[in-house]
Order: sequence, then structure tokens, then C-alpha cells
Amino acid sequence: QVRLEESGGGLVQAGSSLSLSCAGSGRTVSNEVMGWFRQAPGKDREFVASIMPRGGSRYYSDSDDVKARFIISRDNARKTVNTVYLAISSLRPEDTAVYYCAAGTPILDPPYWGQGIQVTVSS
Repeated sequence: QVRLEESGGGLVQAGSSLSLSCAGSGRTVSNEVMGWFRQAPGKDREFVASIMPRGGSRYYSDSDDVKARFIISRDNARKTVNTVYLAISSLRPEDTAVYYCAAGTPILDPPYWGQGIQVTVSS
């Protein structure tokens, strides 16, 4: 079992930057893929980015915009607690969404989810 808890959301100004954190804990967390999804108002939840165990390969949404402004990283210094980060730059109102941390495989349909954290970008 992996538990995930997001932090770092809130209300931010357009053009600013934000870093979301997700603390993942559990016996297997260091071996799990971890990632981020988001769900904007009235839209389906969408994949944003993922990172392999031990900070390996990173994958991003096919969106050029995501690739340009989002960076995923991971702190795996502790075997039973891994933290995954999502840095977002040049925030736009359309980035307003609930951001979810996820873990496990397949990462596009992961078994473990955080509760989600709201990010609201004001223009």
C-alpha cells in the first residue's frame, strides 16, 4: 500500500511559478512510478507527467505546453518515503485545476492516488 499526500497548492497570480509536492509513503514506494495528473473544471482528468523509481526517466503529456512549463522531479533518499515534485512556470488561468499525485503501474491508470490539491491561477 502506498499513501500519497499533496501539498503546495493554492491561489497564485498568472505568470508566477509554483511547486507542488507529494509525499509518498509505504514499503514499496521507492519501487513505484510516481506522477501527476490534473482535472480542470468541467474536464476529464488528464495525465501531466511521471517519473520512474530512483529518479529515472521522466515522461510528460504530449502537450508542447506541458513540456515547456512543467518539470517533474523526485527525492528518493529514503526507502519508504519518496517525494515527487511538480514545478510549473509561467502559470496561466487555464492551469487552474485539481492536481493529483499518483503512483504505481500502469501509471496512466495507477492504483494509488492522493486526495488532490487545488491550484487556482488568477489573471
